[in-house]
Amino acid sequence: MSFHEIRFPTTLSFGSAGGPERRTDIVTLANGFEERNTPWAHGRRRYDAGLGLRSLDDVETLIAFFEARRGQLFGFRWKDWADFRSCRPSQAVSADDQLIGIGDGVNRLFPLAKRYVSGPAEYLRPVRKPVAGTVQVAVEGDVKAEGVDFIVDTAVGMVTFSNPPLDGTLVTAGFEFDVPVRFDTDQIAVSVASFHAGEVPSVLVVEVRL
Repeated sequence: MSFHEIRFPTTLSFGSAGGPERRTDIVTLANGFEERNTPWAHGRRRYDAGLGLRSLDDVETLIAFFEARRGQLFGFRWKDWADFRSCRPSQAVSADDQLIGIGDGVNRLFPLAKRYVSGPAEYLRPVRKPVAGTVQVAVEGDVKAEGVDFIVDTAVGMVTFSNPPLDGTLVTAGFEFDVPVRFDTDQIAVSVASFHAGEVPSVLVVEVRL
């Protein structure tokens, strides 16, 4: 897939609107009961980048970024200001934030993921685009050193250990991450007069599967 490992300007994404969406198929039976199912294992995020524009300089920055991505052709990184850490937004990232696997003495590869829990239900979200320099990893609470004990492929969200964690040991990680997205339009329409009047263009962005 065509993807540029570059983040959408955070000065523009701050103030944008968006979040996760799900797809649910609902069939109402003759007796009034419903059957519900989903073809999606994972949610998909959508955002409107236009709401973060505050000046014509911002518009120029947006257009430059849009042209460099060739519209919808190339994906890019997006910082979701409401959900970009392995912990709560008010907390600092820690190596024990998320359980990413259990050692078996053989496996050295552990994909990053974030767990969302509400009551007895939970959802495990794959994290494909961790932010370089933010990933912390521990095995049974023993914090490991990046570049010595492990490396991180920030293009796919994979942690690779120098030596496989021992059988039965808990492997945890903390990190910041971006959302892989693309523009959901091949056109940006800006009216300078309307922009000065407080009307900003709609610039839709949608998450892509990797």
